[in-house]
Amino acid sequence: MLDKVKKLIEYYEEVLSMPHRQEIARELRNEDDLFLLLLYSEMIGIPNPVYYYTLELYPYMIEKFHDWHLRMGMEKSPLTGIRCC
Repeated sequence: MLDKVKKLIEYYEEVLSMPHRQEIARELRNEDDLFLLLLYSEMIGIPNPVYYYTLELYPYMIEKFHDWHLRMGMEKSPLTGIRCC
């Protein structure tokens, strides 16, 4: 009986989230864009007080950089130190 209730709750949550998947994906993408802007802001001339701490994240975020700069409307990489195109 408890197993059926759990399945019913999972189904209910799935039905509720289905129409909002695109909105959730868009919001997650916007958050990623903002995070990448903060991460690379010092390199494009925007002062970043936590620049020293964000240097540790560069190796993990470099894979997403190409998609990010294309979404931001930049055809080529705006950073001279990072070549992705």
